[in-house]
Amino acid sequence: MKLIIQIPCFNEEQQLPATLAALPREVPGFDTVEWLIVDDGSTDATIPVAEAHGVTHIVRLTNNKGLATAFQAGLDACLKLGADVIVNTDADNQYEGADIAKLAAPIVAGTADMVVGDRQVRTITHFSARKKLLQRLGSWVVRQASGTDVPDATSGFRAYNREAALQTQAVSRFTYTLETLIQAGKLQVDVEHVPIRTNPRTRASRLFPSTAAYVRRNALSIFRVYSQYQPLKVFWAGAAVLGAGALAIFIRFLIIFAEHPSTAARGHIQSLIAGGVLFNAAMLLGALGVIGDLLDAQRTLSQRTFERVRRIELRLGVEPSHYQRAGGGDNQPEHDADRPGEDTEERQAISAHP
Repeated sequence: MKLIIQIPCFNEEQQLPATLAALPREVPGFDTVEWLIVDDGSTDATIPVAEAHGVTHIVRLTNNKGLATAFQAGLDACLKLGADVIVNTDADNQYEGADIAKLAAPIVAGTADMVVGDRQVRTITHFSARKKLLQRLGSWVVRQASGTDVPDATSGFRAYNREAALQTQAVSRFTYTLETLIQAGKLQVDVEHVPIRTNPRTRASRLFPSTAAYVRRNALSIFRVYSQYQPLKVFWAGAAVLGAGALAIFIRFLIIFAEHPSTAARGHIQSLIAGGVLFNAAMLLGALGVIGDLLDAQRTLSQRTFERVRRIELRLGVEPSHYQRAGGGDNQPEHDADRPGEDTEERQAISAHP
């Protein structure tokens, strides 16, 4: 079995040596362990430093496209390079590299398709109280939306088996952690979590310039992802609140009208207007919920199509995008001639009829 450890990077020449030094060259259950970095448009010496420290593969994006895009590009490359298991970690040495064996163990044992490292957020000293609160809130929302029990939904320290990686597709440009976990739950991927260790912070986060930005961006991301995957709950809950407000106003007007029919129409017409506005808004939100639910069904069909296309690309031996072998050697990736479940004759038939 082959394990590929992928590391999305953006201007990480200072952090990479320590990160790579902690990565294992051998992991129980695997015959081969390789390292891959995804250079997200770095303008420093990230690639030379990576090559000097023994990285096997490089995916070099032409400009800075964001963490989610870099993660997805790495996942695609790892699959096409023949990985049976893919571990994603950060370039800033946040996670303890020695815990990769612990992260991959449930997959090797055949008890999980995807494993998320639990940082045990409450114990991280450099996280502020607000950040810890949002982490717990975000993880709770993701658990409700995904049907999983992962306590640390924003952890980027993750392991995927081949099947789980084939089904993963991050659409968001900002972050992939929440979306892909909800996606995994929706697709019935068996998700587990294991406690992992973290290292002291070496630099400030580049995704979040401040705690306020962290709170704002993650709150918006949580709402957007939850709305995408649970539109009926989000929009119908809003419709119920507005509808209840409209009903209360209408009842109040009817009571006044019953008691003072001659003056109610003249003195309380604004109540009818407010109730009508709230009622129309409730109906609009209800309609948006139905439309969102239909779009969610369409997203599922698109996801299945995407997975099918990926399988066909693997059988045809399509090369990874923006790929180069570390050290400036031959850019052609090495593929396993025949992977389990991929029939040679079927591959030849597909090649003959693209």
